[in-house]
Amino acid sequence: MAGARSLLLRHIRMAVSPSSSSSSAASLRPAAALREALWGRRWMSSEEAKGRSSTRHRQGRQELPEDRRHRQDQEVSYGINWAIAGRGVVVRDKVFYNMETSELQKGGNVYTENLSAIPLHVRGNVTSGNPDVSRAQFAKLLKLVTFHLSSISSLYVQDGAVGSSMVCDAKVRVISDNPSAVMLLSNILWRTPDRAISHDTCPLTIYVANSISTNVRNSLGSGTQYANGFAAADIERSSLILCGKAFADSAMLKGALSALTAPILSARGGLPFPGWLLCFGGSAVMLFAPVDVIKSSGLEDVLVSTDSGVVVSSNGSSVLFPTKAREPNLLAKPTTAIIVSLDSTDALPTVSKLSPGQAAYHFLAGYHDGKFVPAYSKGPSPVDPLALANSLFSYLKEDNTPAYLINAKNSGKYMDGKELRRLIEAILLNNLPDCNHEDTKVGELKGKYKSFLSGKFGKYLPMEFSF
Repeated sequence: MAGARSLLLRHIRMAVSPSSSSSSAASLRPAAALREALWGRRWMSSEEAKGRSSTRHRQGRQELPEDRRHRQDQEVSYGINWAIAGRGVVVRDKVFYNMETSELQKGGNVYTENLSAIPLHVRGNVTSGNPDVSRAQFAKLLKLVTFHLSSISSLYVQDGAVGSSMVCDAKVRVISDNPSAVMLLSNILWRTPDRAISHDTCPLTIYVANSISTNVRNSLGSGTQYANGFAAADIERSSLILCGKAFADSAMLKGALSALTAPILSARGGLPFPGWLLCFGGSAVMLFAPVDVIKSSGLEDVLVSTDSGVVVSSNGSSVLFPTKAREPNLLAKPTTAIIVSLDSTDALPTVSKLSPGQAAYHFLAGYHDGKFVPAYSKGPSPVDPLALANSLFSYLKEDNTPAYLINAKNSGKYMDGKELRRLIEAILLNNLPDCNHEDTKVGELKGKYKSFLSGKFGKYLPMEFSF
């Protein structure tokens, strides 16, 4: 029996090696540049995915006679076993699928303290700031982790999604050896109908190996920063590995999931941006700002989610991660885009209206009081900031969406939340005149912008982009 199981495990691992089918050209206009900027295997659109399955499972279970319900439970068990076997994990004894919070607590779930600064290695990242992991390293690590999970007597499998719109989201399956990990990951994923993963053509898989050996934990690095574990992501494989207590670092997890799901969301007609979505009197506003500004803004009551991550599609807009609501929802497309910069020299006016080219230019610069954070994002991404700026430019131009720039630091002082809210409300009421002025300070700031962006993007910077 053990020999047969070992043989099966070997065959499954051979079957789950990544394929490299080529990607076809996208037909969606604003998303075309973004999709072309992404590499790797082909992610299917939601319409293509619908064509692959003729039925959609309802959420929850019907009221059935006990004998039929028992057969249904067996079918679910067999289905889950085979499904996770396709991801390289063979169920040794028991698997607990899509458990509720109360069930996880009864099963001995222990809340883990929130951690930070867990190392994240990313394969397929085109921005700086995260250590790389090679294809061979990730393949070896995945083999060790799936072998470990296959040796665990009780596995926990939980399904969810990144993206609050069921029309344009990325399905996620968690395979874990620890119920605490399932609990914490469930809090950052949207609910999704049972068996939705089985109808999805490109789900993301998260492998959690909390109890894996120290030797494996030190396979990508050592030192105090690796004491609580590490995470490794492969964007081409749509896979994330969490070793040790890495599942307790929610900030790192959201950054990794944002990067991993960007190709999927883009292929399904979405434009994923590192921004926030606000609701003011029924109007949706897309906001780009430094994280510090959001944390001190006092806008929690109008933020759809306190986490960065907005997806805009032809159907509307949505956020990546839940904060208030737990059920998926789709909002209207943003009626306004607002970019917040910080300039203590007062070279930038308090508020000014921007053309699509100016908005893309300021978004790309991400100016933060003397420093530049391209596209307002420090996290990993498979998309170059310039491709994101081009997508924003196309979206604003084609949808005729007005854009504004707010300087949230005047005379060396940060703008308080009440003032920021007042300005946003005034923008939506169209009560602000154009505030363009030219002086020596503005000229100096223009020079800084030009020096940084030209040095970083050179000849690839579009002529339409301007200060």
